[in-house]
Amino acid sequence: MRTVTVTLDDLRASRSAVITRAEAAAALGVDPRTITASIDNGTIPSVRLGRRVVIPREKFLRLFDDTEVVGAS
Repeated sequence: MRTVTVTLDDLRASRSAVITRAEAAAALGVDPRTITASIDNGTIPSVRLGRRVVIPREKFLRLFDDTEVVGAS
């Protein structure tokens, strides 16, 4: 299996409409199985294209927008 090195900034700069589970995992520094579990429980949005599951890039990035800081006073 090849190693994917991607950051959230790389994803923000990308023009691709979708990202893979491996790219999402690399950007977050987690195991791809964590991304799969999050897709399965609905935390991360996804689209099934045939047998392939991809993540809409813009929706994924919106999960990490820093417009609202949780717990800020």
